[in-house]
Parts: sequence; C-alpha cells; structure tokens
Amino acid sequence: MHSLQFTAESSSNGMVERDFTVGDVPGVLWSPASGADRAPLVLMGHGGGNHKKHPAMSGRARLLVTGCGFHVAVIDAPGHGDRPRTAHDEAEIAELFRARAAGEPEGPIVARYNAHLAELAVPEYLAVLDALQELPEIGTDGPVGYWGINMGTAIGVPFVSVEPRITAAVFGQHWPQVLAEKAKQITIPIEFDLQWDDEHISREEGLALFDAFASKEKSLHVNSGKHKELPRYEADSAVRFFARHLAGTVTAST
Repeated sequence: MHSLQFTAESSSNGMVERDFTVGDVPGVLWSPASGADRAPLVLMGHGGGNHKKHPAMSGRARLLVTGCGFHVAVIDAPGHGDRPRTAHDEAEIAELFRARAAGEPEGPIVARYNAHLAELAVPEYLAVLDALQELPEIGTDGPVGYWGINMGTAIGVPFVSVEPRITAAVFGQHWPQVLAEKAKQITIPIEFDLQWDDEHISREEGLALFDAFASKEKSLHVNSGKHKELPRYEADSAVRFFARHLAGTVTAST
C-alpha cells in the first residue's frame, strides 16, 4: 500500500491545488481554500489523449469546489499526462490514427485500448481513494462520487462496479461492447450524457450502454451535436447532480 505524497501546492480564487503521487501514479487534488473538514470527494477521469489538469478537468473541479465546497481529485491515466507511454500504447495509438486516416470505424480500437487501460487504472483509483480518505479533510466516512466522460467512462464503469464507496456517478459517450456487463452491476444514481449526432458512437450504442445500468435512478441527457460538442451546461447539471446526492442540502451555484 502506497501513501500519498504532496509535491506542489498553489491557490487561486478560493481553490487550493495540490499535486500528489500515490506510488508512481501522479494526481491532483483541488480543495476549498477555507479548508472545510469532512467535505465530500469527487474522483474524476479525464478523456483519451488528455491529462489530469486538462481545462475540462480543472473547470469541472472549480465548479464543484467553489460551488459545493467539495474536494476533487484526478489522476493521469496510464500512458497519459506525466506517465510514459509503453510500446503497447504507441501501437494502439498508431492503429487509431491509421483507421482515422482511412475513414474506418474508431470504436473497436478505442474500446479495446480503453479496456486495457482500465485494467491498469482501476487498481490505481482504488489505491488513490484509500490514500485520499486518510486525509482529515476528507475522511473515511464521507460520500464519494465519480465523474468521467469518454475514456473516463471506460475506466469509471469498471471502477465503480467494484467500489462500494462511490455513491453517485456521471458517465457518458462510450461504446457498450466492453462496458455493458459491468454496467449491469452498478445500482447507484447516475447521470449519463449522449450526443445525438456522434460520428463515432451510434445512437443505438449510446442508448444500449445507458440501458445496461441497473440503477433505479438514472438520467439520460441527450444533446444534438457531434462527439466533441457536449454542451458546457451539462457540467452545471452534473454539479447539481453531485450536490443533490453527496451533500443533500448543499446547493451548487449556477
């Protein structure tokens, strides 16, 4: 078991940013500058080709930290951000670019590669959650959420399916072939994003993954637009979702 080591700290506009490592896995923890004790934690997963401090991650974190008083943590997925790529990573990425240039479907390649990354990343998320809950400002008795779209869903669904500490999750925009069986094991409240005109993930595939979740409370958010055109206001909706399920009486800013 690896302990959490903080390696850098900065703050701005009411939010503290702390870089950390758990073993050789780098991550970032955003927290309220007020230092609120026992605040809920939201773990996030970044998209494919991105990293823990991608603007999508820091922007969503700011909404949760300043709007809800939550803590938010992200780790670099294997082969992403500050983590080196393996020969397997390079081969899969080259195959993806080849298929893209040839106009071939990307789904089979991305789903296969993301499944490989999930096998590596799920134990890492479990270890990071263990380490973060040792912090007095988070603790072991507080609610935990998970938020990940695209590759964040590919890693998040297997992670949430085996982690009972997660009490609410936001997923979306991924293929069902690998994830559907694991989604059937998830019963917590979820919010799910789907782009109706996604050029990579068909409507039928997106709906099949949503339908697979066993959650009694699950909301499907469908917007027109292509794969990379998920409206920014869906982030506001996700924040309200987490405020409702993790804090109850806390109201997120809009």
